[in-house]
Amino acid sequence: MAVRPVLRLPAPQLKVVTEPVAQLNQPAVQEIAGDLVDTMRAYDHCVGLAAPQIGVGLRVFAMDVSGHPKTRSCHGLVVLFNPEVLLADESKVGREGCMSVPDLTGNVTRPSRVVVRGITSQGGMRVIEADALEARALLHELDHLNGLLFLDRVTSPHSDLFQRKRYQ
Repeated sequence: MAVRPVLRLPAPQLKVVTEPVAQLNQPAVQEIAGDLVDTMRAYDHCVGLAAPQIGVGLRVFAMDVSGHPKTRSCHGLVVLFNPEVLLADESKVGREGCMSVPDLTGNVTRPSRVVVRGITSQGGMRVIEADALEARALLHELDHLNGLLFLDRVTSPHSDLFQRKRYQ
């Protein structure tokens, strides 16, 4: 597996709706899953990464909110193929950032409780019930698979977008 470059806006691949993964047992598909995990873990403060962010037009993402201070539910490392939202409720505003939009953060309204279903790397079905940060991260990654960025969900670019703080 490898750490891949993360695409940044205005890369056109970030705005394309991805294709479902037809055959999980292909080595190239498994390699993409591994590369997502390796790339996500290579960046400090990254809790999720979707295939379009590494230039791949397939419906797969990796996520891990372990250790984040805003985490309530935590399912550890999650890699899901062809994920779908089964339930979403209790919307709240929260601050989001994105590896593909590294200089900005924004206030985004999202459901704070979700149930998401997808296929694992081993081919089994997995259902995840999540809240708080984990729910937000799941929905953020699902948006990437649908050609959306958090910028598309910001109500007002004038009042809801902020320069990212840089720590040294």
